[in-house]
Amino acid sequence: MSDSISRKDFLKQAGSALAVTSVGFPSIILPRKKEKLGVALVGLGGYSRGRLAPGLQKTEHCELRGIVTGSPEKIPVWQNKYNIPDANVYSYDTMHELANNDDIDIVYIVVPTGLHAKYSIRAAEAGKHVWCEKPMAMDVEECQSIIDATNKNGVQLSIGYRMQHEPNTKTIMKYAEEETYGAVTGVKTGAGYNGSHPEGDWRLDAELGGGALYDMGVYPINAARYSTQMEPIAVSGKQSTKRPEMFHEVDETTVFELEFPGGVMAQGETSFGKSMNYLDVDCTDGWYNLRPFQSYSGVQGETSDGMQLPPDPNHQQARQMDNEALAIKEGRAPIVPGSEGLKDIRIVRAIMESSEKDEARIEL
Repeated sequence: MSDSISRKDFLKQAGSALAVTSVGFPSIILPRKKEKLGVALVGLGGYSRGRLAPGLQKTEHCELRGIVTGSPEKIPVWQNKYNIPDANVYSYDTMHELANNDDIDIVYIVVPTGLHAKYSIRAAEAGKHVWCEKPMAMDVEECQSIIDATNKNGVQLSIGYRMQHEPNTKTIMKYAEEETYGAVTGVKTGAGYNGSHPEGDWRLDAELGGGALYDMGVYPINAARYSTQMEPIAVSGKQSTKRPEMFHEVDETTVFELEFPGGVMAQGETSFGKSMNYLDVDCTDGWYNLRPFQSYSGVQGETSDGMQLPPDPNHQQARQMDNEALAIKEGRAPIVPGSEGLKDIRIVRAIMESSEKDEARIEL
């Protein structure tokens, strides 16, 4: 038997000993606290390439140290650009071996939605903190399975809702909480773009979580929730397509209505066939908005009394990842926990059910 002890086992033993003695250990044998936590990106598509990897070059509390990919041709490109050693490169099939790599603390799941549960659970079982991109998973059961896996393995779970870290978004959340402009009386919000997707794109595949509602609809759904600081009690919605030759499996457009306590209503829309990016909030004593409300930059707004909410110049994904990494380092709860993702997916599924039932009101 080897006399060596892994860092993970040492920390567990040291933690247990500290819990039962008031004497403590000499500082010389305590492990040095990591200045930056190591992140491995799972899935090297456009979002990882264009936003997360560049964002990790700007972070203070975490850094890019590993990759997991099913595309071998991408490996040398990423290794050369980000100085990633061979030992920190994995395929989806070898991802479980992350358990033996103390260089990686966090695994960020950036694959299509239909694969989120599978690889989030695999990361948790490897003993790594999990950051899962939105939407969290395909249904409530999958969301709960991710939460259960992270709880069982004692790791943190955060969902990649970058907007909840964005300064102007946080301001309007505070407006609702403190009723700065009175109680919220209604919300109108939409997110979408006018575009097309090539054959084979996951956004056209129902099993992988394609369609406007999953891909873009969680933005207005989440916005309706955070801008009211309430949870809906019922929903209705309608899904449709004007281009069935492209969107024959999934929705091109979805419109929906969320009913909140006290009769507060939120009107929402999302589409692959219409460009929109707005969040309008009406209150008893005024109003405020964000236009755009979910762009990668330039989120800005105004209020009924003439206050301007100017865009923040900082990198949204870098801020998101730094905030969640700092929470891990300080032993605090994540800013956006798994329960946030589950709540949105419950609404997504209810909207789909409503559409199938001729826009019936579905109670949550």
